[in-house]
Amino acid sequence: MPRESHPTAVREQRIAAGITQADLAHACGTSRQTIVSIEGGQYSPSVWLALRIARALHADVESLFPLPTIEEAP
Repeated sequence: MPRESHPTAVREQRIAAGITQADLAHACGTSRQTIVSIEGGQYSPSVWLALRIARALHADVESLFPLPTIEEAP
């Protein structure tokens, strides 16, 4: 289930890196629509894609896709 915390982190890191959604998608081997969905919280990426996004943004996976605390878990 998508969480509110990670879409903002991915978007903020991408903007800070100065790259477009299309650039990030190309670097990760996915579509721009997928990046839009991840940033919007409608899609949770696979582990493989999360790792590719983190690598492309020079960030830790945990900072982009944090696990919810026990209180936040569904």
